Amino acid sequence: MTYVLTRHDEAPLQDLGGGVTRRILAYTDKLMIVEVNFERGSIGAVHSHPHTQNTYILSGRFRFTADGEAVEVSVGDSLAFESGVPHGTVCLEAGTVLDVFTPMREDFVQPAL
Repeated sequence: MTYVLTRHDEAPLQDLGGGVTRRILAYTDKLMIVEVNFERGSIGAVHSHPHTQNTYILSGRFRFTADGEAVEVSVGDSLAFESGVPHGTVCLEAGTVLDVFTPMREDFVQPAL
């Protein structure tokens, strides 16, 4: 296959709880795009993973923490997190981010044990 097509209206919206939802978009074994929606006040808990992550702010306003340093971001801003760097966010104004991971997040597509 030369490409992967994921239609937005056909990608299931996953409720992660606490005012956060996620939609897995197109991916291959090397790259994954994920849309994450946040209600105001919702939290993306501080975590780390072996994947490199880029985040693009589509809408809203967020306070991200990376390796203990906080920064506020809004529409059009982007961040990049190296593998293993602890990071998280608090949503200051309801919005949506686009996360890109390399390699893809197998844990996002495999059922929990």
